[in-house]
Amino acid sequence: MHPWQAEMEPLRARTAQSGLVDPKRAATLSGLEFLLRIVRSEIPDPPITHTLDFHLLEVAAGRALFPGLPGFAHSNPTATVHGAWHGALLDSALARAVQTLCQAGRAYATLEFEIRCVRSLTDKTGPVRAEGKLVARGRRMATAEGRLTDAEGKLYSSGRPRHAVRSSRLDRRHRGA
Repeated sequence: MHPWQAEMEPLRARTAQSGLVDPKRAATLSGLEFLLRIVRSEIPDPPITHTLDFHLLEVAAGRALFPGLPGFAHSNPTATVHGAWHGALLDSALARAVQTLCQAGRAYATLEFEIRCVRSLTDKTGPVRAEGKLVARGRRMATAEGRLTDAEGKLYSSGRPRHAVRSSRLDRRHRGA
């Protein structure tokens, strides 16, 4: 078994109890603290991680790493993994990279997302990783870039989003905005 595949088992166990966090509780945490609590299993993973079999493994300021295992359930009619799986995995890594720099009470929204699939995935590809890295962040906008690769570093897809950074709805209500 490939070492990346072996590390998936504890991550799958962690997501067996997926769920959502109360937005009021989430608004009290910085983006990085929120994500570190997911990695430490103090906050449940969101349900999409269980459904699509990818998981937050590492997070640091401006960076997020998600391993995933493309499977038969992700296949399209041509017997390759659907491009939306590439997109969902990359979008998760890219958005979490931006989220790491959000202060408590701040949120982000994806404005646009570009993906380039350069190689097909199949259920025989084995584990892959999406790494998102922040490129630039201003007061209101942030960009990131990411790559989806296998253990040998072979590129399958890349992505680049643009995010709006703003006060969360709960924070605006609290301030009367």
